Amino acid sequence: MKLNLSVQIFASLVLSVVVGLVLGDGAIGPVKTWVAPVGTMFINLIKMMIVPVVLCSLVVGMTSMGDLKKLGRIGMKTVGFYMVTTAIAIVIGFAVASVVQPGIGMALPGEAAPKVKEAPTIMQVFVNMIPTNPIASMAKADILPVIIFSLFLGAGIISVGGSRSKLLINLFDAGAEVCYKIIAMIMRLAPIGVFCLLLPVVVQNGPKVLLPLLSVIIAMAIGCTIHAVCVYSSVAAVVGHMSPVRFFRGMTEAMVIAFTTCSSAGTLPVNMKNTEEKLGVKRDIVSFVLPLGATINMDGTALYMGVCSLFIANVFGIHLTMDQMMMIVLTGTLASIGTAGVPGAGLIMLAMVLQSVGLPLEGLALVAGIDRVLDMFRTTLNITGDAAVAVAIDATEKSVPTQLEITE
Repeated sequence: MKLNLSVQIFASLVLSVVVGLVLGDGAIGPVKTWVAPVGTMFINLIKMMIVPVVLCSLVVGMTSMGDLKKLGRIGMKTVGFYMVTTAIAIVIGFAVASVVQPGIGMALPGEAAPKVKEAPTIMQVFVNMIPTNPIASMAKADILPVIIFSLFLGAGIISVGGSRSKLLINLFDAGAEVCYKIIAMIMRLAPIGVFCLLLPVVVQNGPKVLLPLLSVIIAMAIGCTIHAVCVYSSVAAVVGHMSPVRFFRGMTEAMVIAFTTCSSAGTLPVNMKNTEEKLGVKRDIVSFVLPLGATINMDGTALYMGVCSLFIANVFGIHLTMDQMMMIVLTGTLASIGTAGVPGAGLIMLAMVLQSVGLPLEGLALVAGIDRVLDMFRTTLNITGDAAVAVAIDATEKSVPTQLEITE
């Protein structure tokens, strides 16, 4: 029986720990010479796909909305809700990680902490977001300028319309599908990449690598619970005028499926059925808000980025400044639009965030082995957030006739 990829990655994590503990620090020379470079190649494969997948996915996401008028009232409110809750999720991730402090005590001895370039100020970030040369930004993998350029490119294609825009839409849609296939190929190598990245760390540091990984899982579980109970309950109760008890009771089935499958797309039909039948949201709202949420709403992954970025900073002995944390919030919020639905989206987004503030991408290996466990929490949070926003949008639209009702 063929093992699930996530099971393979977790098995690779366990194997790297066992082999590393057996070999001990006496094998660090050969391991660094022959094993570590393979891990570096895996990291390079992930970095290779960051810019293409952001560009193609964002353009496709924009153009799939049809024309600019369709972004209208419901579209803007929906996107606004998703962006705000995503930013809040990253902040909660930072807050929980600041208390739990995952990675403390796992600092790698014998190696100087990598030097991190000084983070720009917030105003410099806003200035640098607008690329003077999009191609140069892509070549340097400057993620924020690529995101902004992609959004403008998508809006421009929608504005042109007609057969000319259809040509470009098909081109970027095909490009996005190719990117997804390549990422799927890369993720099949993840068990080998994780083993080759973690083995040198375990060989050099011994059992000290184990406890901090458990602290990451605990921080993730606490953060997701806080976000669901506080943020989503508030959205459902204050904006949606729905009891949190009724909301979570109606979401139970979809949440269980999301937790076990780790697939937002796979949970979408059940989530739509529950939101319409058990939460009473109108079908036209459900059919617009939930699929859009499956594309751009990644609160769970955003919270994961907050926890994991602080974890990786702690491991490498790097102190994150407030400007760097704000950069992570901004990059993570915008990047969530471009990578939802991509296989391995959590690691891809985390790679973008780490790169945006100069944190070592080698830290990806430290969380890749437990990514399946973390994915259970973040997927559940993602689909719950989709439904909460649908409830809120439905309540705000009940006071006036919607454009969908008028056209019908």
